[in-house]
Amino acid sequence: MKDYKLVLKKIGCIIGTVLTISLMVLTTVICFSIKWMFDTWSNLTMDELVYHITAPLEGTNEGMIKEYLDFCIVPTVLVLIFVVILFIAYRKQKKYFVIMGIELVLSFLTATFFVYNAWDELDAGNYVKAQGTYSTFIDDYYVNPADVEITFPGEKRNLIYIFLESMEITYADKDNGGAFERNVIPELTKLAQENEDFSGEDDKLEGGIAMPGTTWTMGAMFANTSGIPLNISIDANSMDTQDAFFPNAIVLGDILERGGYNQTLMIGSDATFGGRELYFTNHGNYKIFDYNYVLDLDLIPDNYKVWWGYEDQKLFDFAKKELLELADQENPFNLTLLTVDTHFEDGYPCEKCPNLFEDNQYANVMACSSSQINELLEWIQQQEFYKNTTIVLVGDHPTMDKDFCVKINDDYVRRVYTTYINSATELKNKTQRKYTTFDNFPTTLAALGIKIEGDRLGLGTNLFSNKQTLTERLDIDIIKSELNKKSKLMEKLAELDENKEDLHIKGDGIPIADIQVGEYQSESSTIPVKLFNISNVNKNIKVANIAVWAKKDQSDLKWKQMELKEDGNYHVDIDVSALGYKTGKYYIHAYIIDEDGKQFILSEDTFDIN
Repeated sequence: MKDYKLVLKKIGCIIGTVLTISLMVLTTVICFSIKWMFDTWSNLTMDELVYHITAPLEGTNEGMIKEYLDFCIVPTVLVLIFVVILFIAYRKQKKYFVIMGIELVLSFLTATFFVYNAWDELDAGNYVKAQGTYSTFIDDYYVNPADVEITFPGEKRNLIYIFLESMEITYADKDNGGAFERNVIPELTKLAQENEDFSGEDDKLEGGIAMPGTTWTMGAMFANTSGIPLNISIDANSMDTQDAFFPNAIVLGDILERGGYNQTLMIGSDATFGGRELYFTNHGNYKIFDYNYVLDLDLIPDNYKVWWGYEDQKLFDFAKKELLELADQENPFNLTLLTVDTHFEDGYPCEKCPNLFEDNQYANVMACSSSQINELLEWIQQQEFYKNTTIVLVGDHPTMDKDFCVKINDDYVRRVYTTYINSATELKNKTQRKYTTFDNFPTTLAALGIKIEGDRLGLGTNLFSNKQTLTERLDIDIIKSELNKKSKLMEKLAELDENKEDLHIKGDGIPIADIQVGEYQSESSTIPVKLFNISNVNKNIKVANIAVWAKKDQSDLKWKQMELKEDGNYHVDIDVSALGYKTGKYYIHAYIIDEDGKQFILSEDTFDIN
């Protein structure tokens, strides 16, 4: 009996030790993560938190990942080592179970305290409640562009639309409507005062309020161009897993495409991330000029990558050349830019950034961005095409930098920077407007001289008109509350495929891979293709194939089996002669068949034959 009790005691000791150590480690991770979370993102809301937690790591700034590891994981490892040493030291003493019990209780109470405070700070209860509740707010107030008469002017104007990463009017000084003692963005302040920011007769800046579902980059770009929030039932940055991005919505790009516009999106990062490429190609057939595009054209070295891809200084140089090419074409153009240097945390100081604010790097980066934007606009205004071009400058969302705005009074309403330059439409309402980023959708069209029946599109209102915005008619807190809820109309517009295989890649282990299309080999009339970085393959690969076609109906589709080489990757040479030497874009899909006979699509790409 004594041996039996001894065995039970040892088993209980082992289980208790493992449980205590696990709980202490988990508590440490939770507490430090919560502290890091609130330090990193100021004024954090629950929808922003959900976005950050669910957003894929691909494309994330490596500096932020390192900061999290240093702040949260390193202390956790140290705590783990300390606890193990402590338990080893006391393992043969009678106090062992007492110490174990104290550690269990303290860990549980500490974790509960931190989680409860975070829950309360984020108002998570109301957020969770809203996620399970349907509202008819969007359904009632949404104006479908398909139901509205939209009339282009006789002479169509060009559009240059610049999304300024994390740019707020907050950074101006208090005398000019900002919240800082010293103006961090003097050039942008002057631009807003000399042009139109809908501040009325007052020189103090006015800007758009970022509503729920619009407070990260893709959400902001979508809201500004569609008039609705990106509130969806899948992860906020998982739209790149879908075959279409809100296929039933009509947005800015669709309307301008109908008007014959050539459209280009230029960004210094990977456009695939968050569904940006999908959105802008689905709605307006934009040419995508991103980090990958620049690499493919050898405009930067193969190993070049700073910050999120390449810095704004290069973006603006590329934009000047693109503008000259677009201006030489017969059709009007829409060039949309997204800056990146001012992304949190602390921004990217390029070689042009002066040290005006001593050790405040983010202020220096913001000031540099303000100066570079002004420099770009001065160049544009010297070009022949400018006289028939409207420029829209908007901040995408309020900054998420952890400490840049911590000293701002709680009663100050933070708004994103907004300015319309060289508009074709005269302002009818010269009073100060209260508006959101939704209102930029119809306002941008109006600035191009386009007439909108009723002056409303999406949830937005044409700010050049006399018509009230929703935030001028209704309580803003009520609007925010309703936008956090589900909407039948939004589900219809989005038409999401929540069973899409790509959504379950991590959870279900569906195979994925990268595909690389090489340069055309004139000697053999072939194009080499490589399939590599194959992962999540649970069964042996029986065969790897690629499908190639050019026609949309895939009537010219051809299959080619790939060969496994010594480097562990699959290779194949596409015979261009077998494709009839037809010029244009070709599509490639790579598939594998495993030993059970199941077929999976791994990757896809395109190439051009000129």
